[in-house]
Amino acid sequence: MSYEYEKVETPGEGLRLHLNENTDGCSPAVIAVLQRLTRQQAAFYPDYDEVTAACAARLGVTTDRVILTNGLDEGILAASFVALGGGSSDRRPEAVIVVPAFDMYAAYADVAGGRIVEVPADRDFGFPLQKVLDAIGERTRLVWLTNPNNPSGQVIPRSAILEIAAAAAPRALVVVDEAYADFSGETLLDDDSLDRFPNLVVGRTFAKAYGLAALRAGALVARPDTLAPMRRVVPPYSLNICAALALPAALADQAYFGWYLDQVEESKTLLYDTFDRLRIRFWKSAANFVLARFGEDTSRVVRGLAERRVFVRDKSSDPACVGCVRITAGVVEHTRVAIAALEEVLCGAA
Repeated sequence: MSYEYEKVETPGEGLRLHLNENTDGCSPAVIAVLQRLTRQQAAFYPDYDEVTAACAARLGVTTDRVILTNGLDEGILAASFVALGGGSSDRRPEAVIVVPAFDMYAAYADVAGGRIVEVPADRDFGFPLQKVLDAIGERTRLVWLTNPNNPSGQVIPRSAILEIAAAAAPRALVVVDEAYADFSGETLLDDDSLDRFPNLVVGRTFAKAYGLAALRAGALVARPDTLAPMRRVVPPYSLNICAALALPAALADQAYFGWYLDQVEESKTLLYDTFDRLRIRFWKSAANFVLARFGEDTSRVVRGLAERRVFVRDKSSDPACVGCVRITAGVVEHTRVAIAALEEVLCGAA
């Protein structure tokens, strides 16, 4: 079996609520700094001192604990090759992945030579701690955890992550993808977890809350000795000059960042209220999206919304999410438009 990313159609216009993007866009400060890009800056290889310092300061760590990556995807790739590369065909190293999960964990682990061990979430997407512990064995070299989870939006208890890190040590890396931590407020970077567990790595992205998805800026965070082999995998000039200039500007604009987090919270409340009123099953989310189950109406809902230029993500191809749709919660005005369209589709309004 091969694993790959389930690529979805990117609409030319309309309301994009299918890829968990920032529906407002990046901070105006980002555009301002990009407009000052010089011909020389475009021609020369970038220096990363300023952007690394800005990122480290925002995450509350020292610069030697950060690797900047071309989107978090590159960090996922680097961790996969470091953990799984070099295994023999008769004793393939294993990657444990709690599903449902982001497609690229399995895709990169597979191409790195690993064997995928899927651990299904518990009922209602509860975190299956004991199942994960049971799945960790002599061949385990990588454990992927997403906190909060995509697509369910559920949070993994910190105690569970640390118990897994202890069980996997010292042979396996435990990589915690915190792509949506800005929305949940839950992170392993606010205590001494990385010091206590040298096999623990945290992944972050600036695509979601900061609106830099197209500029491709991510980071791996861990102890310097843990990151050392990954620094050999990530190319020396992986982050392009636009991302290197934009990221410090985005991180500095905390007013915009805070405003957008408030918009997401209000949008989720609007979606919850709508789903309650329409008697649609959903899961409260710690991320910037909400997963809802439409069952037999799923195809009609997705198609009807698309006809109204509102695009959402049908997750039915995932066995754990059959009949489920994931909807980005962003700017409140956009959410109201999506809700009105959904009511038209479900209630047959003119």
